[in-house]
Amino acid sequence: MLGKLKTWTRTIRRDAHVLYLAARDARVPWYAKALALFVAGYALSPIDLIPDFIPVIGLLDDAILVPLGIVIVLKLIPPDVLAELRATAAATQRPVSRVAAVVIAMAWGVAIVAGVWFVYRRFASQ
Repeated sequence: MLGKLKTWTRTIRRDAHVLYLAARDARVPWYAKALALFVAGYALSPIDLIPDFIPVIGLLDDAILVPLGIVIVLKLIPPDVLAELRATAAATQRPVSRVAAVVIAMAWGVAIVAGVWFVYRRFASQ
């Protein structure tokens, strides 16, 4: 069971790299590129939309949302291109998306500011 989980995890990491490569490949349809860029950026980002320290929910994005997004995008990529991208991903090092990290950090910043503003407006009027 543990061996299957490790293999599945390696496959997901490799396929996240495949999505990164697919987003830059001219043979991939534009809609698959757009979704691949979004999913790969999120999967490779060092910052999570839902932090891992939040019990249960924090791990759901890594355990459910990312693999589901990867599977959907892989279905949109032509099979011959997908095989070539998988071989390339296995032979190269995995990148880190700093742009996605900045976007997610900004989203968290906006959420925090909005939450503080909401709480202030709610209690300042009393």
